Amino acid sequence: MDCIKTVSQLSLVCLTLVSNILAPFSSIAAPPRNPDRTVNCDILVAGGGLSGAATAYEALLLGKTVCLTEITDWLGGQISSQGTSALDERPTQRAKQFYSRGYLDLRNRIEKRYKGDINPGDCWVSDACFLPKDGHELLTAMLRDAASRGRGKLEWFPNTVIKELEKSSDGKIIDSVYAIQHQPAKGAPPINASTLSQNIEDAYKYENSARLTKTIIRFNPKQTKIANNAPRWYVVDTTETGELIGLADVPYRLGIDPLSYLEPSSSSTTNDQYCTQGFTYTFAMESTKDAQPQTKPAYYDQYAPYFSYELKRLADFDLVFTYRRIWSPGEGKPKTFGGVKFTTPTPNDISMQNWTWGNDYRPGTAKDNLIYTKSQLQATGQLNPGGWMGGLRTEALSKGEEKAFSYYYWLVAGTTDSQLGDGVKVPVPNNRFLSGFNSPMGTAHGLSKYPYMREGRRIIGRPSWGQPEGFTIAEIDISRRDYSEEYYRTTLPADMYRRLRAALAGLEAASVLSGKVDPNKAMRRTRSTVFPDSIGIGHYAIDFHPCMEKSPPEAPGNRERPGERRGAGQAYPFQIALRAMIPQKIDNLIVGGKSIATSHIAAAAYRVHSFEWSAGAAAGTVVAFSLKNGIAPYQMVDDLPRAEPQLLQLQQMLKRNGNPTAFPDTSIFNQNWQDWK
Repeated sequence: MDCIKTVSQLSLVCLTLVSNILAPFSSIAAPPRNPDRTVNCDILVAGGGLSGAATAYEALLLGKTVCLTEITDWLGGQISSQGTSALDERPTQRAKQFYSRGYLDLRNRIEKRYKGDINPGDCWVSDACFLPKDGHELLTAMLRDAASRGRGKLEWFPNTVIKELEKSSDGKIIDSVYAIQHQPAKGAPPINASTLSQNIEDAYKYENSARLTKTIIRFNPKQTKIANNAPRWYVVDTTETGELIGLADVPYRLGIDPLSYLEPSSSSTTNDQYCTQGFTYTFAMESTKDAQPQTKPAYYDQYAPYFSYELKRLADFDLVFTYRRIWSPGEGKPKTFGGVKFTTPTPNDISMQNWTWGNDYRPGTAKDNLIYTKSQLQATGQLNPGGWMGGLRTEALSKGEEKAFSYYYWLVAGTTDSQLGDGVKVPVPNNRFLSGFNSPMGTAHGLSKYPYMREGRRIIGRPSWGQPEGFTIAEIDISRRDYSEEYYRTTLPADMYRRLRAALAGLEAASVLSGKVDPNKAMRRTRSTVFPDSIGIGHYAIDFHPCMEKSPPEAPGNRERPGERRGAGQAYPFQIALRAMIPQKIDNLIVGGKSIATSHIAAAAYRVHSFEWSAGAAAGTVVAFSLKNGIAPYQMVDDLPRAEPQLLQLQQMLKRNGNPTAFPDTSIFNQNWQDWK
């Protein structure tokens, strides 16, 4: 190493060292040029998925100016840009049509679009399977109508990512937000000609490139003054991975939570931040009359050892094709396989593929995890001013894309099955992969614009009554599981098992803890936890797509992380607590979608379409209510369990506007919620 020869060189080294030390404490780095646009709004919603659309919908109906950003050019997330346009719903809730008003509006518009048929694909996984582009178009119309009815204003920013947050001197308020909107550079191909992994790193850079031209946008609060010195505006994180949570560096969890009496089915005694649920690039394929030429991807052999029908009762191509069939102009023959009734594919039927042992990509180690942990963000410089790049591993995205292309080839030409052995899988060449800008996914390559995300960063709420380390909705708050099973009695430490049974025993809790009542004989409540600050609802099974044990996930003989499916099973109808949406440290940041304060196991139920909408509807209402009343959201829950008058007003407002906060007849006085299926 050369010696430092001059004072000026020494000064430069010192300045560099000081800069590096201070960098993490700087709130923002100056972009390479002044913002091209400055936009003022009451609410900045980051993420245009279902939760973000619902947030905007309610806020627009309440007359607010909403800025809505989205990394892709489609609204709707799960039902559009992620391709999973098959609504995950539970039978009782669907039969009673007990949903938020916006979700009902969306369902009605889907039905109207297809002339009275909400299931134009005649799929068997759901009562509603449709084309992703229609999801985007219907949501766009819904937000336009909401703005007109409520006299609100929508500022829509597609192809836009959040780059930096400018905070107040005490760090409690986000004062402004810098974002980057991109469009194709002159002479470059359209955005959707490339996969996400090919564009994402470029999208987060301020500088123009040969592929993308950038517009730097600064978002500011619209209001200059508000009563009680409350926040003048709010930022709502409804991104698919909890992106702003990572960027803001508020306390959060990622991956598996350690075993505890609240999370008794955890697969680990310690947390494992790398094992999140698998993500999926969906695609569409069309049934054809004649056999089609099929092209084997160059990388197919790398992924082939993974693919499987998974179970014998699922080992039928027609069953898999029709599982999420999103368009069916013809009428096939009735068929039953593995106890499932469906109609066989006919030419021109279109199927969307989303299969665990197919196009799911399930990394679970520090070498290949998709969503970077805090330490990984620090190591890659993403928490330094100007360093944010989305918080995702690009290589994992790329391999997920390769795996999806390979899965299609396996479906139509494969002859192996990793779980069921030889003689099960046969070629089915009368199909073609759908690609092009007019294809169902709207991309030249045919994959969804963004992967279907099942889990991201999850905030830890503020210290609360009964949860001094931070509010979280846990496994035992929602699961129907009978924890008197032998596994729990013999595996959990005695004290942990006693606390578990006490937590589920209601009025007998104290007697169980003191030893007066045998924990195995204590009454088990048959309902989910009733939250006094509930502002929304959801219902779905605890459904796992576990990470794989070793790296790479597609390696021959690899297996799912042992014990991860133990927590899977049925759940009671559940609630969305306001405390689950309020992060620590920052007073004008609200969290919606999959990133609310839930445990790893609870999150496996709190992730489907109607929940995302209910959480977004709650977020939009909370923000509008807070702005109107000059109050920060945390002030509505900081005195619980004592009465909170403004919280009651908020809940009444939600109900009045058609956004339920509880299911019918589900109160602490009704112990039996077994009828909800």
